[in-house]
Amino acid sequence: MRPFWRSFWASIFAYVVLSAVVIVLINLIVFSVAGSFMEKEEFKISDNSYLELNLNFNIDERSGIVTTNDLKNPISKSYGIHEIRKVLEKAKNDEKIKGIVLRIPSVNMGMSTIDNLRSYLEDFKNSGKFIIAYDETFSMGAFYLNSVADKIYLYPQGMVDFRGLGSEIMFFKKALDKLDIDIQIIRGEGNKFKGAVEPFMYEKMSIENKMQIKKLLDDIWKNMTHNIKDSRNISLENLNEIADSLYSYNATGSLKYQLVDDLIYEDQLDSIIRKNIGVKSEEKIHSVSFKKYLDKNLNPISLGSGFGSKKGNIAVVYALGTIVSGESSEENMGSSTIVKAINKANKDSTIKAIVLRVNSPGGSALASDVIWRSIEKTKVNKPVIVSMGDLAASGGYYISCGADRIFAEPNTITGSIGVFGMIPNLGRMLNNKIGITFDRVETNDHAAFTMFKALDKKELSTFQKGVDQIYDTFISKVAMGRDGLKKSDVHKIAMGRIWSGKEALDLELVDEIGSLQSAIDFAASKVGIENNKVKLIHLPERKNDELLELLASLEIGSKSSNEAMEYIENINSIFKNSVKSLSVKDKYQTIFPFEIRIF
Repeated sequence: MRPFWRSFWASIFAYVVLSAVVIVLINLIVFSVAGSFMEKEEFKISDNSYLELNLNFNIDERSGIVTTNDLKNPISKSYGIHEIRKVLEKAKNDEKIKGIVLRIPSVNMGMSTIDNLRSYLEDFKNSGKFIIAYDETFSMGAFYLNSVADKIYLYPQGMVDFRGLGSEIMFFKKALDKLDIDIQIIRGEGNKFKGAVEPFMYEKMSIENKMQIKKLLDDIWKNMTHNIKDSRNISLENLNEIADSLYSYNATGSLKYQLVDDLIYEDQLDSIIRKNIGVKSEEKIHSVSFKKYLDKNLNPISLGSGFGSKKGNIAVVYALGTIVSGESSEENMGSSTIVKAINKANKDSTIKAIVLRVNSPGGSALASDVIWRSIEKTKVNKPVIVSMGDLAASGGYYISCGADRIFAEPNTITGSIGVFGMIPNLGRMLNNKIGITFDRVETNDHAAFTMFKALDKKELSTFQKGVDQIYDTFISKVAMGRDGLKKSDVHKIAMGRIWSGKEALDLELVDEIGSLQSAIDFAASKVGIENNKVKLIHLPERKNDELLELLASLEIGSKSSNEAMEYIENINSIFKNSVKSLSVKDKYQTIFPFEIRIF
């Protein structure tokens, strides 16, 4: 064994060296980033320019930084849909920008996000500037988005995947039976529409679940086809016939049935763009990346400034992801994080109103109630307005129901007012498959409550009472928040059932159909702030955004794969805060079973 002091001084020396290395690494990164910005040429837009929009960037609820699986670009920016709207408005009034060329063969967004982007493009088009679309193929969602264009052009050997909408759920019941795994499921009283537990109970959808999903898809399809009808001047009957008969499976059929305006090769696109801009063949036209145009027109971020405004008169609090207790992570909405953000906005005298932007499938019933309580306290001092995005269901509706006013998008998935608990029993599997058995010693009858034995009648009864009590609390708070609805009325439209935004409006679960901007405008008018004097502050604050924003703009695509991975690992280890994940989920869940995304 080495002498103590030798080990002690060796450890001290190693710590000092490691600290020095970390400091040097941080400085190298900061100075290299600063240098890259100083050397970067000023972004200029020439006359006769058009924006090329190809969605080669992430669109989220709010701007920020995301990590990717791309070895060449492990860090990238994401852009908030609200910021995209503002930049498109800027382009609409930019004399040098003559139009937009859409190059979008597929999308990966929620339906409400697609609707938002489509409406912003339509507003741009209504200004008198052109929008044309071209690609080799169009997915269903991409065609819906591209249908806003004045003209749609397709590669001669391409196709439009126009087949309608479908949803498929995977069921695990038979596999669990073969593995001898028992899933003990408790649903709230009458929660027959709470489909999140069905994959563990059945081998196929229940009648109730199939009915509600069919109704939701029908509502989304109706909205899509009505918008396509208006843009393409194709009747609803013809659109459904095209989908049912697969007429658009090739380019000829897509053209024949008027889904596209012409079949062209990419090299022919240039002359069409020139014609729309109104220039001669010898004159230059300039393609401008929409992503670069975004970067140019978003507020510049410098070291130490933070991401977004530090002061404002309206706070937008982003409640995104699955609801859990504790702090938020990249995919989860932590109740502690959201409550801190709401409390901060409540205590700040310069903030006159709060807009809660909800995009969540729900989650922990306990965490949802904690967030609900903070909203109730805040409403005493200043208005709280909810804006629902793609999804505000179950716990997502729980945290919304008490707001002064609720806005939903037409295709927002909401409702799912219900509760369930799931408790696995792995004891039989471990015994039958690998011979592991369990024995217990208890001071009381139910002390050894584990995942390795079945619940007895008393325990099942107790858990059922707990679930029923939470459900009763849920519908009581919905009734309290929604003036005019009695608890019995809420129960009739609850039972775990999902609704589209339009249906929710008819059922009085929401107050108005509108976007995030609609909610912000309403909040401003409610507290007497003129539209041109609205200043937003975005919460919860994102730590280290200013440095990560700079890092995301580095040209790390030129590095080798190993260098890129080492680079991102170093950044993550130094700058990213570790978030403690829950080792055990809350046993009572108010969560939506799946997310409908259009591709």
